[in-house]
Amino acid sequence: MAAKLGGSGGDKHTIEQTADINITPFIDILLVLMIIFMVAAPMATVSIKLDLPPAQAPTTPSEKEPVYITIQENGQIFLADKQTSIDNLPTDVCTALGGGACQEERVFVRAQPEVKYKQFMEVMNKMQENGFFKVGLLNEDIS
Repeated sequence: MAAKLGGSGGDKHTIEQTADINITPFIDILLVLMIIFMVAAPMATVSIKLDLPPAQAPTTPSEKEPVYITIQENGQIFLADKQTSIDNLPTDVCTALGGGACQEERVFVRAQPEVKYKQFMEVMNKMQENGFFKVGLLNEDIS
């Protein structure tokens, strides 16, 4: 901030402030930085030629119909449209998946919003105890 003491005429003890800012050095620095970045930017892009194999669509095995386990508010468990119990659930899931390595297939579990956490975890624990680790959880309205 600049100040000027005295001056032509008037009281000699008045202080007059001036708010002039010299921005010339600031503009000079910005222009130099802009030139530096314009020169350095092309050097920062390095291109390496790669010989990639052509893209191929992944081969997927025949998709099976997904198996849905539905838990209702009253504790009933349904496998698709067929009612089952917690004890028969793993065997019914294997039957629905077509036998074989049924533990390797994905199974989806969905529950009504009013289902107790204990009921839901019983189903999840039963599936895990019997080797079903690919269990997907669905969040959708099933009413």
